[in-house]
Amino acid sequence: MKKIVLVGYMGSGKSVIGRFLAKDLDLPFYDLDNLIVSQTSKSINEIFAEHGEIYFRKLEHEIFKQTLLKEKSFVLSLGGGTVCYANNHEFLKAPNVTSIYLKASIATLVVRLENQLEERPLLKTLSGEELYQYVASHLFERSYYYNQCKFVISVDDKTPEQIISEIEDLF
Repeated sequence: MKKIVLVGYMGSGKSVIGRFLAKDLDLPFYDLDNLIVSQTSKSINEIFAEHGEIYFRKLEHEIFKQTLLKEKSFVLSLGGGTVCYANNHEFLKAPNVTSIYLKASIATLVVRLENQLEERPLLKTLSGEELYQYVASHLFERSYYYNQCKFVISVDDKTPEQIISEIEDLF
């Protein structure tokens, strides 16, 4: 049973890579944010606005745990902060989980995120140097959790095909 879990900061490519990888491996693909939206019938932005981040993180933890308990193979992309809360990083160490940190530089992340600010509840009020500093600070805070993954793959200056090939070489 393959449970491939993709971890990384917002904009690192978890969802894009996850979709392509799942297709290549003929496995179902799940995006944790989409599972949350599906189960609550609310967007991530709505959940944050109506209930706040703490409520969201509890919900995220429960749905993450439920997904990992499924008795089947899949590819799962997590939200950027998922592994940093509720000891979620401990799930990355399970023997039936292949966890992969898609590591992107601050510069790469800022370029990718600048065009997605409205879709990102934690970033929508930031721009320019503020965005750069926010991403840099968050990456520093989260690096311990991201590095709990079994594998780390750098995504800077690589095509999705190159990244997927590196991931497939792990198996």
